[in-house]
Amino acid sequence: MKRLMRSLNVAVALSALLTAGVAFAQSPAAPAADAPAAPAAPAPKPPTTDRQSTLFGQPQTAEAAKLAPVAGPVLPTPLAKLPLAKLHVPDGFKVEVYASGVGNARSMRLSDKGTLFVGSRVLDKVYAITSENGVQTVKVIASGLHRPNGVAFHNGSLFVAELSKIWRYDDIEANLDHPPKPTLIYDDLPKDEAHGWKFISIGPDNKLYVPIGSPGNITMPPSTHAQIRRMDLDGKNVELVATGVRNSVGFDWSPITKDLYFTNNGRDWVSEDIPNDTLHRVSADSKTPPNFGFPFCHQGNFTDPEFGWGRSCDEFAKPTALLGPHVASLGMRFYTGDMFPASYKNAIFIARHGSWNRTKKLGGDIVVVKLKEDGTFASMEPFMTGFLENNKYNGRPVDVQPMKDGSLLVSDDWNGAVYRVSYAK
Repeated sequence: MKRLMRSLNVAVALSALLTAGVAFAQSPAAPAADAPAAPAAPAPKPPTTDRQSTLFGQPQTAEAAKLAPVAGPVLPTPLAKLPLAKLHVPDGFKVEVYASGVGNARSMRLSDKGTLFVGSRVLDKVYAITSENGVQTVKVIASGLHRPNGVAFHNGSLFVAELSKIWRYDDIEANLDHPPKPTLIYDDLPKDEAHGWKFISIGPDNKLYVPIGSPGNITMPPSTHAQIRRMDLDGKNVELVATGVRNSVGFDWSPITKDLYFTNNGRDWVSEDIPNDTLHRVSADSKTPPNFGFPFCHQGNFTDPEFGWGRSCDEFAKPTALLGPHVASLGMRFYTGDMFPASYKNAIFIARHGSWNRTKKLGGDIVVVKLKEDGTFASMEPFMTGFLENNKYNGRPVDVQPMKDGSLLVSDDWNGAVYRVSYAK
């Protein structure tokens, strides 16, 4: 009996020791007093619900989480450090610096007397670049403006588009050192920051055209957004030109048909390869404003995962050309000069600012789109490259401006510079 009790006592003691050992193994050890605590794993960021955010719709993956808008340098790049040697053009063409120190150089417009006006987006300034004996002088002619991206020129007057207002500076070239007080011609524009900066131009009908982007990446826009409007030069008699346009930051008119062509930025975060940015066309004799599909249809053949259910891309006007996924197609102009080879006559030069929400970036170049005689798409080919190298930006082209001598100017908001492309046999 004593032997049995002794065995039971030993078993109980062993059981107690084993239980304590298991509990010890399951409990975290207390760190030593001088040992740093292990860092906590970062919690995944919840998806944003703000449709105006550029990250709305971002996939919750490790690769997508690394992608964010690319912020450029705050100050203009000094002349000696501009990436001129990295920029490449076809044989016979030459690139040189036209002007430097033009902070955040964006949309450009040439005056009748040869002054180049340049807007900005992240700065508050509008510039005038004058040229005398081959030397360019940069002057600030307006400041304190909110996103003065768009500029246009007509009969001696400069038009400047802020986020929500359009101003006119009369007789500006005679007063570059002391610009006149501007006249407000239109302020019935939304104040959304998302896609809020404007590109403006004056058409062959002497009307002022202004686009209004979607107030977010992908959303059902109100009737005031995702469109192009036109108006008299005093801001009156406003009418719609096109709807279903997500975000256009560049347009021009065919010198042959007078049709309006414009670039359009596709939505983000469906995938890295779709949808494409697009080139669109509005016929000069169009009686009603065509609808180009946003937010239901993208690139003419892809219905939106959220808004496209039950809709068909056949309901909407088709794009003239696909310009590449997430390439940020911006300024464009028809080339009507005589300096370049005849194959470029009446072709469209397009600035592709370059992608940000793509692991392998695209764009960061100037492409040339050639059209058939009937105005439909024929081809697209690279023209000026080197802004994008090893998946990083040396510069970012925004707009193109043909000059009276037939050369072509290219603005670069990354470096705060304007380049001149010329041709010699």
